[in-house]
Amino acid sequence: MKRLFTTALLLIAILLPQQAPAKDFGNETLNYDVVYHWGMIWKHAADATLTLRKTKDGYYSQLTGKTRSWADKIYPVRDTLKCTMNNDLKPLRYEKLTHEKDYYARDVIKFSYNYSHTNAHCTRYRKSGTSTIDLSAKAQAYDMVSVFYMLRNLDYDELSRNKNYTTIIFSGKQKEYLTINYKGVETIKMRDGSKRKAHRIDFKFTQEGGKKSSDNLSAWMSTEADRIPLLLVGKLPVGEVKCYYNGK
Repeated sequence: MKRLFTTALLLIAILLPQQAPAKDFGNETLNYDVVYHWGMIWKHAADATLTLRKTKDGYYSQLTGKTRSWADKIYPVRDTLKCTMNNDLKPLRYEKLTHEKDYYARDVIKFSYNYSHTNAHCTRYRKSGTSTIDLSAKAQAYDMVSVFYMLRNLDYDELSRNKNYTTIIFSGKQKEYLTINYKGVETIKMRDGSKRKAHRIDFKFTQEGGKKSSDNLSAWMSTEADRIPLLLVGKLPVGEVKCYYNGK
């Protein structure tokens, strides 16, 4: 259950290959059903909500997730990701709060910029103690929330099919490279049975040196101007997790 929910949060907070002019987002709330699928088994295992609020200096976003009552009996999860961004949607501060059964953790990343370089001071809080690390990139880097809004800024008409694009994510302990591959427009079936057209993007996460750091993921983004992720799929050791936008 822990891996299922972690994958679900990762799916919802995925990113873009290149920076685009920032849209002027308004306040919004996006809700998702996290469904476990294996053969004939379909179980609504968790719920996730992504909110965005306009502030005086930019934006504040929060992604929360929790397992449903039946899953709580197996492995209860309550995770929260928080991000403060400027008006250009560049991250300034990121915080991850993890509460998974008896495990508690907190990661805080503070971003700073020097021309085209992105720097980050990361602090990891654990029961065993506190540790810090400094990360840097010679390009714009993101966290697992700010990348969501950058993805929605993409001009999909300018993306080439089956071409790889790469960007950088800072986690609380390392720098990761995310490669996306655009697959074009497909028609997908939503959880309520309706059909929607969406841009499909496949994702691959690697560490420095090319070592795979997370399972591959796929996302289907709305072809409408809002570019809301409609369906996100990630493989598990047994079965897969699907995140459906429920429009509520």
